[in-house]
Amino acid sequence: MCYYSFFFLMFFMLMNFFFFLFFLMENDYMILLEWEIITINSCQVVMSILLDWMSFLFMMFVSLISSVVIYYSKSYMSSEKNLSRFIILVLLFVFSMIMLIISPNIISILLGWDGLGLVSYCLVIFYQNIKSYNAGMLTVLSNRIGDVCILMVISWMLNYGSWNYIFYLNFMKYDYYVSYIMILIMLAAMTKSAQIPFSSWLPAAMAAPTPVSALVHSSTLVTAGVYLLIRFNLLLENTYFFKFLLLISSLTMLMAGISANYEFDLKKIIALSTLSQLGLMMSILSMGMPMMAFFHLLTHAMFKALLFMCAGVIIHMMMDIQDIRFMGGISKFIPLTSLCMNISNLSLCGIPFLSGFYSKDLILEMMSMSNFNLFIYILYYISTGLTVFYTIRLLFYLMINDFNLMSIFNLYDEDYLMLKSMFILMFMSLISGSFLMWLIFYKPIYIIMSIHMKLMVIYVTLWGSIMGYLISMMNIYSYNKFLKIYFFSFYFSMMMFMPNLSTYSVSYFMLNFSNKLMKNIDMGWSEMLSSQGLLKIIKKFSIFYNFYQYNNFKIYLYSFVMWMFFILMMYLY
Repeated sequence: MCYYSFFFLMFFMLMNFFFFLFFLMENDYMILLEWEIITINSCQVVMSILLDWMSFLFMMFVSLISSVVIYYSKSYMSSEKNLSRFIILVLLFVFSMIMLIISPNIISILLGWDGLGLVSYCLVIFYQNIKSYNAGMLTVLSNRIGDVCILMVISWMLNYGSWNYIFYLNFMKYDYYVSYIMILIMLAAMTKSAQIPFSSWLPAAMAAPTPVSALVHSSTLVTAGVYLLIRFNLLLENTYFFKFLLLISSLTMLMAGISANYEFDLKKIIALSTLSQLGLMMSILSMGMPMMAFFHLLTHAMFKALLFMCAGVIIHMMMDIQDIRFMGGISKFIPLTSLCMNISNLSLCGIPFLSGFYSKDLILEMMSMSNFNLFIYILYYISTGLTVFYTIRLLFYLMINDFNLMSIFNLYDEDYLMLKSMFILMFMSLISGSFLMWLIFYKPIYIIMSIHMKLMVIYVTLWGSIMGYLISMMNIYSYNKFLKIYFFSFYFSMMMFMPNLSTYSVSYFMLNFSNKLMKNIDMGWSEMLSSQGLLKIIKKFSIFYNFYQYNNFKIYLYSFVMWMFFILMMYLY
C-alpha cells in the first residue's frame, strides 16, 4: 500500500502546485520566504524559498512525472525485494529537486544540487554489479565537479554580504570579479546537464532501473543545469561565456545526434536523444532566450519520460534484452505500448501539433531570425535532421522489420498499471505544448520569414526520414551499411571517444605512475634498503656467529696467537 500512498502524495502536491500557479500568474505575484539561521560579521546565512510561477510550473511537472513513475514502478519493479528502498530513494530525489527549484539562495541550492548527485548515484548502482558500479562512479565524479563549482561560488559570494543571489544579479553584472562566478556557474550547469566534455556520464547512467531513467535522466536531474542558468540568466546574457556555451552546446547536440544513429542499446539511444535535446535547450538559452529554453524543458520532460517508460515495457517483455537488433515487429504484439512510443517519438521529431512541435519549431524559427553565423545555423538544422534520422531508424528496428529474437516468445500488452501511467503521459505529450504556449507566452508569437527559411524544418525532417528509411531497410541477406564507413562508425559510436577520455585518460597516468612507484620504490629500493637489506645483513652476521660458535676452540687459539703477535709488533716498534 505504501506505493499508492506515495503516489497520492505526489498527485496531491501536483494539484496544489497547479492551483497556486494560476493564482500567482493571475495576480502577478512572487512569494519570498526567509528564515535567518545565523549571522556572522554582517553575513547572513538565510534559508530562503522563492515561489513564483516558474518554480510552481516546474514543480508541477516534476510531481506529475514522479507520481506516474511511482505508479509504474509498482508493476515494473514488482519482483524487486528492496522495492520500498527504491521508492524512498525516488522520493528523496524528488524532494532534492524541489529544494533546488524553490531556492533563490546559493547555499540551499547546494543542498538540492548535492542531494540530486548523491541520490542519482544510489539509484545508478541499484542493480549491484560491476557495470553499475563503474557507471555510478563516472556519474558521481562528473557531478562532483559541478558541486565543487557551487561551493566555490558560495565562498566567492561572501564578498557580497549575502548568498541570496537573486537580489544581486543586476548589481553583479557590472562587477569586475563576477566573471569568476559566471565561469563556475556555467561549469556547474555543464556538468549536471552533460555538455561536452562531461557528456559520457549520461549514457553510462542508463545502468539504473528504467523508471529512474524516466524520472531522473530525462526530465529532472539533467535539466537542473539548464534551470540554474535560467535563474542566473540576467548575469550571463550578452557575455563572452554565453557565446562559448552556444558553441559547446551546439556541438553536443550534433555529437549526440550522430552517436544515437550508431547505437544499438535501446536505453542508450534514448539517453543520447536526451543529450541532444539538452544541447538544444542550452544553446537557445545561450542566445538569450530563457523562456524558450524553459518551454522546451517542460515539453521535453513529458514525451521523454513516456519514451523511457515504453522502452521499459519493451525491455520487460523481451526478457531484459536491450539490443534493438533482436527486436522487430512488436507493434503486432503490443499495440498500445507501440502507440505510446510512436506518439512520444513523433513529438520528439517535432511533428505538428504534438507537444514537441510547439517548442522545437519556435526555437528553430527564433534561431533563424537571430544574428548568429552560418556555422550555428547549419549545426542546428543538421542536428534536427539527425533527430528524425535516429527516430525513424528506431521505429524500423522496433516495429517494421521482422522479429529477430526466437521462435517461442511471449509478448503481451495487458500490464494495466504500466499502461495507465503511460496513457497519462501520452495525453500530456499531446496537449502540453499548446497548454504551455498559452500559459508561458501571454501574446501569440507570429514569425514571418521567407518561404524557404520557413520550410527549412520540413526539408531537414524529410532528409532525416529518408536517411533513416535507407539505413534501416533490412532483408534476410542484408549487411550492416555502417560497415562501409567503419572508421567513422567507431569514432562516432564511441561518442567521439568521450567515455574513454573521461575514464582511462584520467586514471591511466595515475595508475601507471602508481605501478612504477610500486615496482621501483615499494618492491625495489625500499625493499633493498629496509626490510630485505636488513635481512641480508642480519643473515650474514648470523652465519658468522654460527660459524664462530661451532669452531670455538680453534678460533680462540687462533685469535690468541694473533693478539699476541699484534702486541709483540706494537712493542717492537
